[in-house]
Amino acid sequence: MKVLLTGAKGQLGKDFQRLFINLGIDYFATDHKELNIADEADIKLHLEKDCYTHIINCAAYNDVDKAEIEIEVCRKLNTEAPMFLAKAAKKIGALYMTYSSDFVFDGEQKNPYKETDIPNPLSIYGKSKLDGEDSVLEEYSKSFVVRTSWVFGVGNNNFNKQVINWSKNRDKLNIVEDQVSSPTYSYDLALYSWDLMQTESFGLYHLSNSGECSKKEQAEYLLKAIGWKGKIGGAKTADFNLPAKRASYSKLDSSKLEQIINKKIPTWQSGIDRFLEELF
Repeated sequence: MKVLLTGAKGQLGKDFQRLFINLGIDYFATDHKELNIADEADIKLHLEKDCYTHIINCAAYNDVDKAEIEIEVCRKLNTEAPMFLAKAAKKIGALYMTYSSDFVFDGEQKNPYKETDIPNPLSIYGKSKLDGEDSVLEEYSKSFVVRTSWVFGVGNNNFNKQVINWSKNRDKLNIVEDQVSSPTYSYDLALYSWDLMQTESFGLYHLSNSGECSKKEQAEYLLKAIGWKGKIGGAKTADFNLPAKRASYSKLDSSKLEQIINKKIPTWQSGIDRFLEELF
């Protein structure tokens, strides 16, 4: 067994490496300097040098607002690159996994989204992710496409780290309370994704930590845990005049995956607790 891991410097990529070291799994970690996944020829050249049984794509364009302007760059990384890797995996017979997002949904639903629910992305980023899903699942039958939400880990910048930084110099924060989903700890995302990959039950899955909260509730839990004494006020998404639209509700239902791997995904609060243990 040998795993090709792309996007190795991101928070999910770093947690996959930590997991693989713990499990004693042979892997090769790449970032854009080692492998340009938006270049099909570069992928082909790389795969001629080594033999892989698994390919896991953690690379993506994740700047949701900038994507409204950098449409082509976003599409290359989120739509074309996952398909190029799927084609390469198919050619060498490797199992393949790539990631998508809760941004494929419009937030009009009031209960957690299942894999069978109809996507309707509100942004360029969401559309690029949905198109990437479709192209991968159409291209290669031995693929896993995993949708997730509000990912955080120690390996990169994220909402949790932003809130902690804001709290250092302020005694009052206003945090959005009209967006609800589930924060997802990147180590849990890596761990349960890997469990799923062992089942060879290919297809589309949702994977987020269990429970749901608003951004404000997430910040409240986090700041209480680190002993911040300030006050948190509520804000509306519209107050920030962001270029990309956000869904008001995008909690993902992970029950399909939980049944396949026969494990329960931990709560988002547990994820934050373990994130803080790592961070401090």
